[in-house]
Amino acid sequence: MEMSKQKIYWFCQLFGWSLLILVEYLAYVLESGFDPDALYLAIANIFLGITLTHLYRLMIRRWNWVRLPFFQLAPRVLLSVFVLALIMTMVNIPIDRRLFPQYFIEEPWPTIGYLLTWGKNMLAWVLSYTAYHYVEENRNAEIERILLKTSIRETEAKVLRSQLNPHFVFNALNSIRALVFENPTKAQQGITQLSNLLRNSLLADRRKTVELREEIKTVEDYLALEKVRYEDRLTSYIDIDGRTLFWQVPPMMLQTLVENAIKHGVSTAVKGGFVEVRSSIVADKLHILIRNTGVLGDKKASGGFGLANTAQRLELLYGPEAQFHIFQEDGTQNDGPVVCADITIPAQSEGIFRREKVKSVE
Repeated sequence: MEMSKQKIYWFCQLFGWSLLILVEYLAYVLESGFDPDALYLAIANIFLGITLTHLYRLMIRRWNWVRLPFFQLAPRVLLSVFVLALIMTMVNIPIDRRLFPQYFIEEPWPTIGYLLTWGKNMLAWVLSYTAYHYVEENRNAEIERILLKTSIRETEAKVLRSQLNPHFVFNALNSIRALVFENPTKAQQGITQLSNLLRNSLLADRRKTVELREEIKTVEDYLALEKVRYEDRLTSYIDIDGRTLFWQVPPMMLQTLVENAIKHGVSTAVKGGFVEVRSSIVADKLHILIRNTGVLGDKKASGGFGLANTAQRLELLYGPEAQFHIFQEDGTQNDGPVVCADITIPAQSEGIFRREKVKSVE
């Protein structure tokens, strides 16, 4: 691509200057007849014009003028046009005065005419070249900003996907330690469940989405470990529509919300409470409902990070069509007031991720 631009540049230089100078030379020939000295001067002007404008090109590339704001770039361009026109004038006037003295008899101030003529030509070249690269530089800068923003968003998404509360790991290990002598089989099962959680947490930053059935297995392992700690104070219900099992969802998202429900809902209730997870398809969209005992208060006190985590991840993956709402249900149940978190994931996301999965398999 770079070589192609170089070839285009030199073609435009040779063709443009040759056309400009030779048209003026042909006009002179039609008026005064063929003059070899005039032809030599025309050829010399072609190479001089190419040389001067190429030096201008090297200069603005060396000092990155196209990256300057417009009000700093404009005076530099105008000054360059004047300098280039002045050089062409100072070179041509002595030669023309010797070769064509008749044209200077009626022209008392030839320098002004020469400056205007060459200034017009240089201004056309300089503006064309500078404007092209100014627009290209701004376009490249915008592309870099978009790539940087995309990279930042992808990094944020990876960080958000790999969140696992270290306090939960600490509490789970303590609960398993208490079971080692009382119930070795249950302790062994708890170790397996905790290792599954840790593995999924480590793998989460490598995958944008997982199947819902895999995420539900993670939630089940998490709830099983929490039941060891809370015993009868925690009740859980999981009801998953079979049509949603292979739907793609963000990894560790439901685990984060369930953890939030227990930490800020069930654990604060005097008699404990419940956590319920349901999935369904409504209007070609996946709906996941998480209900739990609790009172929805200040977001920081109610797991603001987990909520912001979920909303941000859904927006990063699916855009504005994905929705996340958390609200206090009207009325109460036997376990007390109920908080409900509702997640909506658009249907096209399933197709997109399924196609990506098929491509990876192929």
